[in-house]
Amino acid sequence: MDNNFNNLSLVQLILKWKWHIIIITVAAAICGAVFSSSAFITPLYKSEAVAYPANINPYSDESETEQMLQIINSQSIMDSIVEKYDLWSDYGIDKNDKFAKTYMVNEYRGKIKISKTPYEAVSIAVSDKDPFVACNIAKDILNFYDKKVHELHNQKVGEVVAMYERQLRLKQHDIDSLKQCVVEIGTQHGITEYTGVSREVTRSYLNGSAKAAELKENMELYGADILDLTTKIQAESNTYVSIKVDYEQELRFYNSNLTYSNIVTDPFPADKKSFPVRWVVVALCGLGAFLFSILLVFIIENRKKFVLNNQ
Repeated sequence: MDNNFNNLSLVQLILKWKWHIIIITVAAAICGAVFSSSAFITPLYKSEAVAYPANINPYSDESETEQMLQIINSQSIMDSIVEKYDLWSDYGIDKNDKFAKTYMVNEYRGKIKISKTPYEAVSIAVSDKDPFVACNIAKDILNFYDKKVHELHNQKVGEVVAMYERQLRLKQHDIDSLKQCVVEIGTQHGITEYTGVSREVTRSYLNGSAKAAELKENMELYGADILDLTTKIQAESNTYVSIKVDYEQELRFYNSNLTYSNIVTDPFPADKKSFPVRWVVVALCGLGAFLFSILLVFIIENRKKFVLNNQ
C-alpha cells in the first residue's frame, strides 16, 4: 500500500509540474542539439584498416599478431606519423610545452586505436577531423610497420650474412692452402694425384722405365700426403658448398623487398562523422534534464511541506 501510495504521489507530482518538466527537458534537448553541432564540437571521421601479420617469426612465446601489435605501438612509428602529418598542429599541442610529449601520447592513443580482433588480426582505427587524413594515417601506419620490420630483419639477417661471408673467406683460404701444398709436391716431385699417378708408375715400372723408379720412390715418400691433401680438399670443398647454399638463402632474404602484412580491410575516407553522435547527445541531455527536473520538483515540494509544518 505504501509503495502504491508513493508511486501515486510521484505521478501526481509530475503531473502537477508537467509543463515545467517538459519545458526543461525540451530546452535541454535543444541545447544538446545546438552544442553538439560542428560550431561547438569538431566532428571526427574514422577510418579503419584490418590486417594479418605475414613473413615474420615471433619472439619468445608471443604470437605473430602480438608481435605486430608491439611494433605498430612502438615509439618510432608514432614519431614517424606525428612528424609526417604534423599532428602537433592538428591536435593543437605546443611543442615547447613542458608536458608536450605527454599530451601528444594521450591524444595519439585516444584518436588512434590499435587492437587485436577476435580472429587474430590487427585493427587500426584512426579518427581525425579530416576524413582523408584519417584514411592516410591508417595506411601509413601499415607502411611504417613494413619498413620497421624490414629494418629489424635486415639488421639480424645482415649479421648472419656477414658471418657466412667470413666463413666462406676462411674456408676458401683453407682450400687454397691445401691446393698450394699439392702444387708444391707436384712441382718438386711430379706427383699431383695419387690414383692416376699410381697406375702410371706401375705401368712404366713393369715396362722397365728408368723414370718409373724415381716416381715410385716419390710415391712411397709423398703418396700418402697427396692422398691426405686430396681428401681434405674434397671435404673442405663440400663444406664450402654447404655454407654457400645457406649464405645465398640468407642473402636472398637480405636483398628482398617483402611486405609483412596482409591487408584484409583497406581504409577509406569516411563520408559520415563518427563523433559526436548527435542523437545520443540529445537523448542524454533530455533524459538528464528530465531526471534533474523531477529531483528539483521533489526538493521544492518537500521544502514547501517542511515550511508549512513548521508554521
